[in-house]
Amino acid sequence: MKLTLPFPPSVNTYWRAPNKGPLAGRHLISAKGRQYQSATCAAVMEQLRRIPKPEKTCLAVEITLYPPDARRRDLDNYNKALFDALTHAGVWLDDSQVKRMLVEWGPVLKSGKVEIAISAYVREVPEV
Repeated sequence: MKLTLPFPPSVNTYWRAPNKGPLAGRHLISAKGRQYQSATCAAVMEQLRRIPKPEKTCLAVEITLYPPDARRRDLDNYNKALFDALTHAGVWLDDSQVKRMLVEWGPVLKSGKVEIAISAYVREVPEV
């Protein structure tokens, strides 16, 4: 399965931790994170033309991140929001199913995007 999705928020903006009120001290998904989940769900359903049937096996993913600008970014700060959104969209049952991941930067694109290819994970056993 290949999908093109919106560029995710950084893990630094994905979480919020209120310091007042009944939710004080808890870690919650931020408004920006919830908006990303909704946009990802919509993109998945639009591209698949259906509600996804969750994958139940071990998976491998290849991800290309196309940032919206040339700011310096850490490559590993975007997988959490992306994987949580794909779980929320029903692409897989849980992101713990991902057993192999290749992530790379693509060129800067004005609005940014993510291209992800999801396939079955087959562990290659070296010959002895």
